[in-house]
Amino acid sequence: MTLPPFLQLPPTDRVRSPRTGWTRAHWEAVADRMLDGLVPYASHGFAQYRLPGRNSWSGVVSDGLEGYARSFLLAAFRIAGAGGEVDQRLIERYAAGLAAGTDPDSGESWPALTDCSQQMVEAASVAIALHETRPWIWDRLDERVQARVVDWFSGFVGHRTHENNWRLFQVVSEQFLASVGAPFSQSDIDGGLDRIEDWYVGDGWYSDGDGRNFDYYIGWAMHLYPLLWARIAGERDGERAKVYKERLAQFLSGYPHFFGSDGAPVHQGRSLTYRFAAVAPVWMGALADATPLEPGLTRRLGSGVLRHFVERGVPDERGLLSLGWYEPFLPTTQGYSGPASPYWASKGFLGLLLPADHPVWTERELALPVEESDQYIALPAPGWLLHGTKHDGIVRLVNHGSDHYGFEPAGGADDPHYAQLGYSTRTAPNAAPHAWERRVDSHLALVAADGTASRRGHIHPLTATGRTASSWHTATLPAGSADKDGLNAAEAEATAEAEAGYRIETTSVLHGPWELRVHRVEAPAGVTVREGGYAVAGAERPQADTGRGWALARTADGLTSALVGLYGWDGGASVHREVEANAFGPHSAVPCLSSGPHPGGSSVHVTLVALAGDTVHPQALREAVAATVTVTVTVTVDENGDDGDEGHARSHRHSTVRIAFPDGTRLTV
Repeated sequence: MTLPPFLQLPPTDRVRSPRTGWTRAHWEAVADRMLDGLVPYASHGFAQYRLPGRNSWSGVVSDGLEGYARSFLLAAFRIAGAGGEVDQRLIERYAAGLAAGTDPDSGESWPALTDCSQQMVEAASVAIALHETRPWIWDRLDERVQARVVDWFSGFVGHRTHENNWRLFQVVSEQFLASVGAPFSQSDIDGGLDRIEDWYVGDGWYSDGDGRNFDYYIGWAMHLYPLLWARIAGERDGERAKVYKERLAQFLSGYPHFFGSDGAPVHQGRSLTYRFAAVAPVWMGALADATPLEPGLTRRLGSGVLRHFVERGVPDERGLLSLGWYEPFLPTTQGYSGPASPYWASKGFLGLLLPADHPVWTERELALPVEESDQYIALPAPGWLLHGTKHDGIVRLVNHGSDHYGFEPAGGADDPHYAQLGYSTRTAPNAAPHAWERRVDSHLALVAADGTASRRGHIHPLTATGRTASSWHTATLPAGSADKDGLNAAEAEATAEAEAGYRIETTSVLHGPWELRVHRVEAPAGVTVREGGYAVAGAERPQADTGRGWALARTADGLTSALVGLYGWDGGASVHREVEANAFGPHSAVPCLSSGPHPGGSSVHVTLVALAGDTVHPQALREAVAATVTVTVTVTVDENGDDGDEGHARSHRHSTVRIAFPDGTRLTV
């Protein structure tokens, strides 16, 4: 792809950077364009940046502070990385904003820090930026302004945050207070750092709060802030910092597998509008000397991601980051997302703090794992498989562990960015409300008589090892989803049972470029079992094709999503279309398979799932890959109870699935 003409960049360097052509100068140029693009939207005293776009639920003043604080992070990395040798107007703007934002008479003052307020998030960005730019901004502030800044930050002391990554906002902000000799609470700092221990699940992985909340927040929050705290605290608690470095190194050992050869990160989780913030932990690993990655791979990762978005119009012709992925797309955001929220992408520029002669900027770029060979990696902590194919550069994430239950303040699960079976670097879920209500793509559903599809409830991980992962969930239908007045007694009873929930166990096995899914389904009589593949999207309507036991959708640029029914799919194949539902384009399509009316009880369904950048021949796959299912039934009889009751016979069904591939490989699930 070509770079947008409105963004002036230096020449590429194909010797030092054979993969991307990008150097440190490219990062500086993009940072400068983003900072310059904000100026027309600044308030008179530069305390707020009120950008165009939908406001968040916190209101316009909080959104204006967000514009200041998050862009201050970017400015800080640019200023400190250049040793203060930048356009002095940049320094002056952010110094002026501090003075006006903490002056109650300025007309643009910042909201006070109160329990669980959005201001706490933004204060942490201000604290980090002030620490990194201390010689050029904090040390030059008038003492009265310094005092007002301290007073504003003091709203953290002794106050309550949400029980997730927000605890770390308090940690870094109060550590900044300590660093400037202001009153702070050591118990707040220690309590926040102690609390994240409850969420550490091993192998370098945290959950973001209680539950199984795994996404990019683990890298750009749970790993980032503890080590930013350590930069402010210095040698105050070296043992904690040592642990955080060890964990980050563990996390980073698998992290390169999340990125496709085109630089795209896997499209999964919340706050995806932060985009290239995904590379923040990669830079932090180098900054904290806590990375197993070679310097050339660190820069390949970072520059690949930034270039990926720049080539696709991010930032836009105004120099702004929009609420979306490439183009504006609000279903990628959350209710807390305001027009300046995307500027948490500033974290992705953390590498500018590394000096120009650091090996990450001077050594030759190395290839990503997916550029060298096909990749299969199991991550037991989050319950994921990552699957990359060299020939098309696509990385897929098979989800058997992240469901977003227990998260606050956004609340709940049932989110297309967590509930699906598969995500990738080339696709996004059909996330618009009108599409998500139908729950078609990357989902195994029980479909009631009125067409309502079951949800994937809390995910219970079973295994994630080698090329196999499995989990189970209780499929539920919203109460009252069916019009029982139009049903006969048997149908009404079946619908009521479906609303109560039924167990679905899924095992995913990776083989070559494919994923094999084995679903063991419990269902009432009369419902339909339906599976959807990856949603592919683009500016033009994807091509659709179906045959006996298979369905396929293909975009204009050749990205193909296909489902091949190997067992249990006798109800037909179709391609489901949506409009304005997908972050990758206005037209999206999903291949689907369905069963006939379910007889009730247990059933097995086996599917071959394909997502490829080249041609897929589903009929040939259906003929070449064989799946056989053997069901055994065991009967046990309970002994008579002490009260003299008769014993009860119980039957147990167990299914064994054997899959044979044309290359001679045999799998048993």
